[in-house]
Amino acid sequence: MVKLKDTQMKKNWSLTVALFLMMGVAKPDAFAARLPAPDAGQQQRKYLVQTLSKIADPVLKVLSQNKLKELMPVEAKTEGRKNYTYLEAFGRLLAGMAPWLELGPDKTEEGLLRKKYIELARKGIHNATDPEGPDFMNFNKGGQPLVDAAFFAQALLRAPGQLWEPLDEKTRANVIAALKSSRAIIPSYSNWLMFSATIEAALLKFDNSGDRMRIDYALKSHMLWYKGDGAYGDGPNFHWDYYNSFVIQPMLVDVCAVLAGRKSIDKRTFDLVNNRANRYAEVQERLISPEGTYPPIGRSLAYRFGAFQSLAQAVLRKNLPKELLPQQVRAALYTLIRRQVEAPGTFDEAGWLRIGLYGYQPGVGEEYISTGSLYLCSQAFLMLGLPADDPFWKGPDADWTAKKIWKGLDVTTDHARE
Repeated sequence: MVKLKDTQMKKNWSLTVALFLMMGVAKPDAFAARLPAPDAGQQQRKYLVQTLSKIADPVLKVLSQNKLKELMPVEAKTEGRKNYTYLEAFGRLLAGMAPWLELGPDKTEEGLLRKKYIELARKGIHNATDPEGPDFMNFNKGGQPLVDAAFFAQALLRAPGQLWEPLDEKTRANVIAALKSSRAIIPSYSNWLMFSATIEAALLKFDNSGDRMRIDYALKSHMLWYKGDGAYGDGPNFHWDYYNSFVIQPMLVDVCAVLAGRKSIDKRTFDLVNNRANRYAEVQERLISPEGTYPPIGRSLAYRFGAFQSLAQAVLRKNLPKELLPQQVRAALYTLIRRQVEAPGTFDEAGWLRIGLYGYQPGVGEEYISTGSLYLCSQAFLMLGLPADDPFWKGPDADWTAKKIWKGLDVTTDHARE
């Protein structure tokens, strides 16, 4: 009798579960940030550090052994991308990791992990810029090296205490020579002007040899190309893509920070750049859907969540709009990154990134996309440069704007600023 009753209860339970599944009630979003765990930020930070480590490992480990060109796969539509893909992978990855590395080593589990990657990164810098080494990278042949020399320079600007100051004299000289050699490449009249400006800003900071004309030309051009409401044109024309976040806004902010440190930028320009970056970050937060997705608009979608570099940089620089709670931005970025990184096919069997926006989608890759290009996704991890005890990592998650709206909650109005 007891056995019969137990069997009937199990059947009833199975029917109940099936009914809930059909209704969608028992299908919570596996990637949505959970509420209201008070330690959610620490859990998310741990996940993000682990994810960044997973992305970084293949690149930094083999480069530290001078075997990047030997072992790195090169997935691309055109054969010639092998000439550029190695600097792409290293420069882009390091630019995103740099603020986290700049926190330096300590005795915590995370601090010891940082120590490991700081050492790998320094070895990588040495090997990438050593003209006699097997992994010496291309900084000046063709047009593409200008782009990734700039991301490499951006990494040095973001972590001078860990990635520049400890380098030996010979490696420093090699770095400066490599960056200067990129001057042979003439940038197009587009966001590429910021690549030249970023390289020159690094040369200005570390060697006092930066070309102010290249910097000023890039800044003045972008002031002319401003289209309003936080967005710049990519050259004279507006492009509805994520290049304001991939390149334009973050490099403008970083270059202006170098000039401000030398007291060689007027306050109006400095404030304009930062206020526009603030507004663009506000727009970016509103682009993240309740499920942690975003509009697949424009080119270079294979850079994945690197599309939200500007929002992550605003977090890092404490330049979030006052209307946004840090906890809502944290939850939004965490949910977005986790959704994409866990999509099947994102990594190959050896852990290298594969082309796609959500998983493996080779059709998403333009002709200029190769395996190395994909490491621009690391730029979304800039907020890890805030220490673990920063208020950003404390408190329970909060709903971000789109999540509030589609739950029927009240929100403040949005409007253009310029």
